[in-house]
Amino acid sequence: MPWAGLAARLVLGGVLLVAGLLKVGDTDASVRAVRAYELLPDAVETVVGQVLPLAEVALGALLLLGALTRWAALAGGLLMLAFSVGIASAWARGLSIDCGCFGGGGIVEDDRPAAARYLPELLRDAGLAVLAALLVARPRTPFSLDPGDGRTPQDADDDPDHPDHPDHADHADHADHADHADHADHADHPDHPEEGPRP
Repeated sequence: MPWAGLAARLVLGGVLLVAGLLKVGDTDASVRAVRAYELLPDAVETVVGQVLPLAEVALGALLLLGALTRWAALAGGLLMLAFSVGIASAWARGLSIDCGCFGGGGIVEDDRPAAARYLPELLRDAGLAVLAALLVARPRTPFSLDPGDGRTPQDADDDPDHPDHPDHADHADHADHADHADHADHADHPDHPEEGPRP
């Protein structure tokens, strides 16, 4: 599971970082992409379009470094859900847009069926949301800057090899009781000296 978590962290972090870097140098295009969805007031669209690339870069960097993994994954997962809602809404309303997920964006002319345009994007975002959920549930991964490689008390409870795991403690208690019983047995039944041959 830790190695699956590492793969999830690197994939989600890499996608967010690349998406943000491709947009951060052209915030006008990012604002245009947000406006194409026709979901938010003008003032909010501008703020979202300008802040989104920076947020993606920050979250991507945190995930790649394994810092604040659970919180970065939670924020990244919420972004994927928001993107999915926006794309599904555009599809349902018959809009023809470029999602702007990796730069560009806005209203476009595309003769392809809507399913051919929007379904792959929805599947991609759903897959990334699943990776985010995995990291929220189990943020401990190798090569992480989080303390203990991202280990949390919940992870310790779930890890049977961890000293704090209840099963581990039970085994330790059992071993202590066994040792104590052996010592008590030894005290109650000391070794008798061997008797010599009777005359």
